[in-house]
Amino acid sequence: MEITEVKVFPLRKPDDKLKAFATLVFDGCFVIRDLKVINGNSGLFVAMPSRKLGDGTYEDIVHPINSETRQKIEQAVLEEYERVKEQRSRFSF
Repeated sequence: MEITEVKVFPLRKPDDKLKAFATLVFDGCFVIRDLKVINGNSGLFVAMPSRKLGDGTYEDIVHPINSETRQKIEQAVLEEYERVKEQRSRFSF
């Protein structure tokens, strides 16, 4: 399964941690929305879409089942985030 499209939507006014949302398309036929680009203690990382449970904790709705796939997703999203961020900074007034 290959990542065929990555869209990143930086927040207009990012808070300290949440920087952007992202959408991934796999093989041109399967989409995952609402991934988050978060600035954590060790730098940027990608969080999977999640839902809040009744006890106040969160559970991922979708997630990769091996580290290789997680790394591919994170690399693709963070590269696109940096590209979009750079493009926006060039055209900011």
